[in-house]
Amino acid sequence: MNCFDRLADRVAAADSLLCVGLDPDLDRLPPAVQDHDLPRWAFNRRIIDATAEHAAAFKPNAAFYEDPDGWRALEETLAYAEGKGVPVVLDAKRADIGNTARQYAKLLDSADAITANPYMGEDSLQPFLSHREAATFVLCRTSNPGGEDLQSLELEDGDQVYERVADLAAEWDDGNVGLVVGATAPEELEEVRDRVPELPFLVPGVGAQGGDAEAAVEYGTASAGPYEGVGLVNSTRGIIFAYEDANVPADRFEEAAASAARSLKRRLNRHR
Repeated sequence: MNCFDRLADRVAAADSLLCVGLDPDLDRLPPAVQDHDLPRWAFNRRIIDATAEHAAAFKPNAAFYEDPDGWRALEETLAYAEGKGVPVVLDAKRADIGNTARQYAKLLDSADAITANPYMGEDSLQPFLSHREAATFVLCRTSNPGGEDLQSLELEDGDQVYERVADLAAEWDDGNVGLVVGATAPEELEEVRDRVPELPFLVPGVGAQGGDAEAAVEYGTASAGPYEGVGLVNSTRGIIFAYEDANVPADRFEEAAASAARSLKRRLNRHR
């Protein structure tokens, strides 16, 4: 089974498209985990325990782990999520050429999927794509406002850059390529889906960024092919730091996370 086979099974088992981001910002961690020798791991473990039943996947962002203790926390997190039977997408946005790309691709030895930047072309992604059992989510149309600076530039044939990226991803696909397309641009999300009906999407921007949940579900899931109905809709801050805005004591932060995950899962499922 490759990653998308496992993800399809998980979507069905959890009845969920929800991807829970695991970005344990040290400045925002509650006091209940601060005294742990690996506070990010202590935080993630309680978040995973609280949200696993609602999650189709977890998505740690590598930027929050890039120090010695952070990598240890990430290793523990990846292993724990695997033990729960929940796929993990490592949000690393890596890509390079030659041996550097091959070193980056070793991250897929521990994760089910990874995000990658296509700006340097196919050869920079090939080491990731060669991991047939893992998946690579290629950045296409991101949810940040500045994404338009490059992604919406028009090419000579009239296509925009993000549209060309989608077409290339379909060419590179061997059953293990998806796209990152943000929920904050629903019309473009629909356009990309029309171009690549068989590719699963990872859709960020629902939650704290205010993305369109209905569009994220309708167009974020593959509409044809072997993975029809498979896709991921991510929320991070709106779940893991839900306790900050909820009437929940900080030492019970996981209760707020569980409630937020359950609520968003149900909201997404109304549009399936």
